[in-house]
Amino acid sequence: MLRAFELFVAARYLRAKRRQAVLGVITVISVAGVAAGVMALVIALAINNGFRSTLETTLLGATPHVVLLEKEPGEGITGWRGVAQKMQTLPGVKSAAPALYGKVFLAGPMQSAEATLKGVLPESIEWRHAIREGSLDRLSEDRTLVIGAPLARRTGMTLNSWITVVSPQGELTPLGPRALQVRYHVVAIFETGYYDIDNSYAVTSLENAQRLFSLGDVANAIELKVGQLDEAPAIAAAAESAAGPALGATHWMEQNRQLLGALKMERTVSMVTISLIQLVAALNILTALVMAVMEKRRDIAVLISMGARQAQIARIFVTQGLMIGAAGAALGLIAGYTLSWCAGHYQWFPLDEEIYSMAFVPFEPRLLDALWIAAVALGVSLLATLHPARSAARIDPVETLRYE
Repeated sequence: MLRAFELFVAARYLRAKRRQAVLGVITVISVAGVAAGVMALVIALAINNGFRSTLETTLLGATPHVVLLEKEPGEGITGWRGVAQKMQTLPGVKSAAPALYGKVFLAGPMQSAEATLKGVLPESIEWRHAIREGSLDRLSEDRTLVIGAPLARRTGMTLNSWITVVSPQGELTPLGPRALQVRYHVVAIFETGYYDIDNSYAVTSLENAQRLFSLGDVANAIELKVGQLDEAPAIAAAAESAAGPALGATHWMEQNRQLLGALKMERTVSMVTISLIQLVAALNILTALVMAVMEKRRDIAVLISMGARQAQIARIFVTQGLMIGAAGAALGLIAGYTLSWCAGHYQWFPLDEEIYSMAFVPFEPRLLDALWIAAVALGVSLLATLHPARSAARIDPVETLRYE
């Protein structure tokens, strides 16, 4: 048990005298090393958390968590109403809605662009918060369209303008298939924050999409939203089992497997790399304490001769090392969380949206990370104190006082 005696002596030993200036410098370097390691780890984990959180809030806010698709491409899911109702009854499923996807060309006043046209039930849209201009209220009308903001800028489209939508599937004529061109009215412009979606997606009603693609009352996907994202794999398995042999299910973790794997690897590499800074700091603490034991041999001998026990002497130097570690951890946490908050709030590090699908590096420091980072820093500091503390406790007061 730590007592006031050990704490008092340890604090006194940290305040080096002039003749022990080198020891003071090493102590400062030790504190700075622990602080640098803690700060770097906080910032690295904040970036990793930020990217994953952005993926979940932007991408998954505008895309389904689980998708039912045909195992063998055919004419589409004809009984989509029954399938959607059955999916709605599964545990953990918040909503189930049909969707019809197809590739189209958008001919705008500035240039043409390839896009993915998605037909949905207007009442099933959950990303209304992403609407920047216009309203979704008119999406159920004939030949109306909602378009992503970057896609609108590329094609030169503005709110309430008309755009020509070209469907390569077209319509069947006596002379063969012919591309179908239809004029659509842009009733809203959205921006989810995920560039790949905003730059390539246009949304219309399911009926409009069926007419454009010359299809009947079919959908080619049933999209599910789940309550808990981590339960998506289990819900996908249950949905596939309930949907029947013709349909297969995939979930957001499979669809973003490469990105999630990269984030996981980056987190692991960051932790391993930055942990080397903690090891360097531990070596500095070890050096400072070894030098302190050498400098204080006479003082230690006096304390032992006055009745101090070996365990008390060992605790003095353990306490000294933990004080160095605690000071460094506190400074590192303060610096790391302050810099992370400022970098995220003021968007210090912009990104190319076409490459990274987001406008700036996101930072999301979490309290739980602070707890285990501080615990690791103190644990490493504690390990660095064991050898010097044991050496101090073994000092022979008789021999020391005789020759010093």
